[in-house]
Amino acid sequence: MIIDAVSRAIAQLGDPRFRSVLLRGIGLTLGLLVALAWGAGWLAGWLIPESMTLPWIGEIGFVDNLASIGGVVAVLGLSVFLMVPVASAFTGLFLDEVADAVEEVHYPSLPQAPRADFASTLADTFSFLGVLVAANLLALVLYLVFMPFAPVIFLALNGFLLSREYFQLVAMRRIGRAGAKRMRRRHAMAIWGLGLIMALPLTVPLLNLLVPILGVAAFTHLYHALAARHGTPAV
Repeated sequence: MIIDAVSRAIAQLGDPRFRSVLLRGIGLTLGLLVALAWGAGWLAGWLIPESMTLPWIGEIGFVDNLASIGGVVAVLGLSVFLMVPVASAFTGLFLDEVADAVEEVHYPSLPQAPRADFASTLADTFSFLGVLVAANLLALVLYLVFMPFAPVIFLALNGFLLSREYFQLVAMRRIGRAGAKRMRRRHAMAIWGLGLIMALPLTVPLLNLLVPILGVAAFTHLYHALAARHGTPAV
């Protein structure tokens, strides 16, 4: 089931609806990072005086310009680390469209699932972003203590987080939040197994931007396979 779910998700990556979700997520991310860079440069220039006098050196001019440039460079440096989680968060706002596209192509007999309201989607998306970032920051301690096992810890942790989030998102469209939780507990190992595969591209630049889309597509297939095997109504 897991290999089949991944294969079918990869085969549909050329779907224009997948591409639209990806481009919107990246576009919003770049817009946010540009705005943050501009804001950091402006704030640094506003807080720092135009010139200052240093002991043994004398007066130095253009300090505010240097501070502005420093603020922009700092945000651009942080963007290397922020790009993927922030892009994932923005892409997460549109992941219902990915699941709809998968079901329209592969499960056409199903009625369209009801859409979650925007406020709930926004809260769930940024809650997941917070958990993802916080968990990986805490895991840094484990990486340092158990350095030889750092890749295993990374995959196990992020595989669990991705599987929990994406399966929940897909399943609750059909059987509600409580039903999705029950189904996730019942099939925890299979769901985590797919999560481990989805965590692998996180380490590859650019390819990691596809993880939210590929993940939701694959978990949509896994949900329907589990539902068919165990008689869960896919309504």
